[in-house]
Amino acid sequence: MKTLRKAVIPVAGLGTRFLPATKAQPKEMLPLVDTPVIQYVVEEAIRAGVESLVLVTGRGKGAIENHFDVAYELEDTLRRRGKQEDLDLVRDITHLAQFAYVRQGEPLGLGHAVLCARHAVGDEPFALLLGDDVFDERDSALDALISAYRATGKSVVGVQEVPRDHVSRYGIVSGPVDLEPVWDVTAIVEKPQPADAPSRWAVVGRYVLEPRVFEHLAALQPGVGGEYQLTDALAILAKEGRLVAAPIPAKRFDTGNKLDYLKANVEFALKRDDLKDEFSAYLKNLAESL
Repeated sequence: MKTLRKAVIPVAGLGTRFLPATKAQPKEMLPLVDTPVIQYVVEEAIRAGVESLVLVTGRGKGAIENHFDVAYELEDTLRRRGKQEDLDLVRDITHLAQFAYVRQGEPLGLGHAVLCARHAVGDEPFALLLGDDVFDERDSALDALISAYRATGKSVVGVQEVPRDHVSRYGIVSGPVDLEPVWDVTAIVEKPQPADAPSRWAVVGRYVLEPRVFEHLAALQPGVGGEYQLTDALAILAKEGRLVAAPIPAKRFDTGNKLDYLKANVEFALKRDDLKDEFSAYLKNLAESL
């Protein structure tokens, strides 16, 4: 079994749910307190042992590349002003990992975005992390999937149980038969109606995939809206007996959802030693005044 060294992060989406904020900046650069969402995703991959990151970008996403690149003028200004702490913070970002960027020329769906990374990934297993889902870094997220991949040698989808009335928002997989910690997926359905869902186990933006998924993606026909669906390729892996599900124990925030994004900002701020005391006092006073 090959070591998992690479991760793919698709960041070519338009971010229409956050207009007008995303009219001129990538949604992935929206901050949780003072750190862009995309940096939390990158750091999660690095904590799990990933060495090389392939970001699938699109038009108007230059700010993401710039964020992880050297900023000569900024570094020089901070150096001359003696702001060493800020200088170290900026420099650390550029040394997080090896970055490669590929372009998705047209918005043809998640499956197409992943396929764009094929030549950069090569014949290796890889992690796939979607930027809208951010997990509490105090718990394991991607680590759980990597452990499942090492134990089974199969592609893995990270899942969490969601309320029945939420299943139409996610890809839903068949549930475990006997409460297994990792189980074979026999069915995966994209955004089913509650009555048609095989379970309440939802795929939540984290995957470890074998390179054979590229063959299935390349053979797909366009689906709904003319897009190529990753779920369709995963369904083929499931039929081949090559797909398992692994629950993710970490708390998740869907930062593509406005309410969850606001919740994430509050909870991430309350974890900060430099903010939690004053901010929690403010929230208490605010709640009492409502």
